[in-house]
Amino acid sequence: MLTLVPNTPARAELHSYKARIYQFSNNVNLQREEKMEGKRSNTQPLTLIRKIKGFTRSVVEDLARGRAPLIYIDRFRNYCTDTSGNCSCSSGLSTGKEAISLKRECHARRLDVLLRVLVIVQQLLQENRHGSKRDIYYMHPTVFKEQSVVDRAIKDICILLQCSRHNLNVVSVGNGLVMGWLRYVESGRKINCIGNPHTAYPIPVLVEEVDGILMSLSTMAVVVTPLMLEQDIISVAQYVLVVEKESVFQRLANDQFCKRNRCIVITGRGYPDVPTRRFLRLLIDKLHLPVYGLVDCDPYGFDILTTYKFGSLQMAYDATFLRVSEIQWLGVFVQDCDNYSIPQQCLLPLTTEDKRKVEAMLPRCYLQREVPQWRFELELLLRKGVKFEIEALSVHSLTFLSHEYLPSKIHNGGYI
Repeated sequence: MLTLVPNTPARAELHSYKARIYQFSNNVNLQREEKMEGKRSNTQPLTLIRKIKGFTRSVVEDLARGRAPLIYIDRFRNYCTDTSGNCSCSSGLSTGKEAISLKRECHARRLDVLLRVLVIVQQLLQENRHGSKRDIYYMHPTVFKEQSVVDRAIKDICILLQCSRHNLNVVSVGNGLVMGWLRYVESGRKINCIGNPHTAYPIPVLVEEVDGILMSLSTMAVVVTPLMLEQDIISVAQYVLVVEKESVFQRLANDQFCKRNRCIVITGRGYPDVPTRRFLRLLIDKLHLPVYGLVDCDPYGFDILTTYKFGSLQMAYDATFLRVSEIQWLGVFVQDCDNYSIPQQCLLPLTTEDKRKVEAMLPRCYLQREVPQWRFELELLLRKGVKFEIEALSVHSLTFLSHEYLPSKIHNGGYI
């Protein structure tokens, strides 16, 4: 992780960093590990604190010898533009390293921010508390100056410690919603979606606190018994449906779609946040149900769908644990405007920005390698030059989406 280099920065700069890192190292030792072990049944925070100690100890030793530490941070990506299919973007392995040292002023500032955020993370882990990225920013706003600086530091820390962001007790505000044939326990509180399957519930922010063994009882004739309801988490769904927008989610809720169809419906309300993706990943891992995605027929809907399936570029280091590769594209497709007789006035021309976004997405390696049919649909969108929203199906009737389109698509295998 650390490599010694002979060249040293200015003495004053070394002294400043040495003081900060010694302070950090001393803070780590304030709380005895035995005391923490008595408080926590989960040893993961202890493991992270040991890694933090090892990292800071190496930096301190370098500075004590008058040497500038050289820190290598792995870099990851979840796609590239290599059309040969020989890339390793989907492997979850590092695609290279970035070297950071005190010899460059911009790197010195980056290390300063990294250490400040590490101090906060250490405190969160020791005190078993959670904070948001925004909370962290406001602890030193004059130093950080902008949120993106904190975001990069958290990303660097996750890579250095080989963990996910939630392992640092850094959480985001949840935007996702869920409804349908599901019941689970979150931090001791029962969330009984089954009792009212067309009512929306917020997706848990702390997904790791969703306890128990998930059960899948996906038959149409199943009856929920009192014995089944004693389980921590239970589902009698046949599939999971992920919809792009809250407006479509509410349309399905109003039509009591989940009451008529044994399923679970989830929305991230646009680009999905980490809790939504983690919760969906948890459901699929445990329930082993098919999962379908319903997005607008436009470049942004397509990009949202790829975020679920392949992960995001910003969190490529964690893509293996966040992506839901099982998701299948249910619609809406370009040809749906003809297949379902959507009138011309419901279609919108692609803007210059839309076309630019499509052209930027087409070379992504995973489209060619894993889902060439998706790439064909994207090419067709560009050739046809029009886009439309899911709600355009309401031109036939308000219930057309829930009573006709979705059931026929799922029953007849109209997905890719």
